[in-house]
Amino acid sequence: MNILVVDDDPRLRELLTLILNRAGYQVATASNGQQALVAATRDAPDLIVLDVGLPELDGLEVCRRLRQTSDVPILFLTARDDEIDRILGLELGADDYVTKPFSPRELVARIKTILKRSQRTATPAIHRHGDLTLDPDRHHCAVNGTPVALTRTEAQILHALIQRPDHVITRSQLTDAIYGTGSPVSDRTLDSHLRNLRRKLAEAGWSDGVETVHGVGLRLRPWPT
Repeated sequence: MNILVVDDDPRLRELLTLILNRAGYQVATASNGQQALVAATRDAPDLIVLDVGLPELDGLEVCRRLRQTSDVPILFLTARDDEIDRILGLELGADDYVTKPFSPRELVARIKTILKRSQRTATPAIHRHGDLTLDPDRHHCAVNGTPVALTRTEAQILHALIQRPDHVITRSQLTDAIYGTGSPVSDRTLDSHLRNLRRKLAEAGWSDGVETVHGVGLRLRPWPT
């Protein structure tokens, strides 16, 4: 597995390279956003560890540009303790984040979780719920025939819900289905992806499609007749 590490601090790049090499990954590095965009296109990494606070072209903008053409998994590194910044990063299409200073064990655990999730073979069947369709194999979603551009995580959340649209899925069941059992993903991370999924479905014409059953979990609302 090849990982691209993007950070403007050379000491942190060296530390991350050492940590990831010891975990069995091949590592390439970039020190700024422009280098990151070039390396991501040239080297096709399996995952990008991306610092949010890069000078000039910051990590959020790098993520935004990558998501125009690529679905490569992205793990943000951030020194910011502001929830808004972290949510914004996830809504741009990042898969998860780690706050500096971080535990090497936690970093590697989150990377393993993301990579395991990205390598799962999608079920080829096309799922339908009213005029909502999801083709996991082609990573294609549509509402009333209008394509809905989902990130990998958003598509996996929808996939988990659409397989049993009449059943409530608990948050822990949903987290296990998306990230794997015992994953270190926080509730805020899941909430951010859910919020973004709801917004995209609403923009395509299906408002409040994902229903929260308070104290129980989540499910898809019945399709309006």
